[in-house]
Amino acid sequence: MAAVATTTGRDRDFAFDFGAYLDAARQRVEAALDAALGPERPESLREAMRYSLLAGGKRLRPILCLAACELAGGEVELAMPTAVALEMIHTMSLIHDDLPAMDNDDLRRGRPTNHKVYGEANAILAGDALLTRAFEMVSLRSPGVPAERLLAVVGELSLASGAPGLVGGQVVDLECEGEDVDLDTLEYIHLHKTGALLRACVLSGALIAGAPEALLEALRIYARGIGLAFQIIDDILDVTASSEVLGKTAGKDLTADKTTYPKLLGLEESRQRADALVTEAKAALAPFGEEGQGGLKAAPLLALADYITSRDR
Repeated sequence: MAAVATTTGRDRDFAFDFGAYLDAARQRVEAALDAALGPERPESLREAMRYSLLAGGKRLRPILCLAACELAGGEVELAMPTAVALEMIHTMSLIHDDLPAMDNDDLRRGRPTNHKVYGEANAILAGDALLTRAFEMVSLRSPGVPAERLLAVVGELSLASGAPGLVGGQVVDLECEGEDVDLDTLEYIHLHKTGALLRACVLSGALIAGAPEALLEALRIYARGIGLAFQIIDDILDVTASSEVLGKTAGKDLTADKTTYPKLLGLEESRQRADALVTEAKAALAPFGEEGQGGLKAAPLLALADYITSRDR
């Protein structure tokens, strides 16, 4: 990943090496994820939880949490338990989405889905265990964070993972299979099924750092933009990339007769919409890009927004 150049608007430019930042952040997150699952009983449950949680992936959600904490002036280590919790919720959603009763997929992150290895019942329970462990990570494994900030984070995670977020979005997504869906309904699905958790990521990191309301509002705008852009790119890749590149079954949306952005808008207009959303997201953070050590404090979040539209899987 090439460096991303940013500027303060003064007399100096800063080069932000996003590749190095992303690699370092992933390594820290991977180590924290590995340490988060102790000697669960029974062992079969622990194996199923670890199988999906440690299967790799971009780790964008925990990294967004850490980057937002940094932007708000917080200590990254204080946000790490919450970052881990967010990846646990995301992993739960992937396990459950892949089930035969949902999206019915056999491949995730380049290997068989959880239910193909451990059976449907154990996959459901592994997802449930990860979801509840996420709230344990925030409430019981976050030393040094004031209780009122943790309570606010618990609220955000509850909204993101429940009916107002992931669950509600998945229900509408299932109900709309085979139906004619307009753009407003499609965006409703993705703002809930995908966008809600991304919003929780950036808000949680900022809340842990005690961010002021002005920054929280800017991050809400940022999260909405990157959440929709992320899904648009996913829809495009489902059409244009192979299963080997994606690490999951390509063409699933077409097979399930789902409405997607390319289906509604075409590939070119979909890309243009994703680019416009990322531009809006980055603009929301412009007032908070104060000069920090080695560049802009907002540089990681700005680069992550660009990464969403440039990724190939």
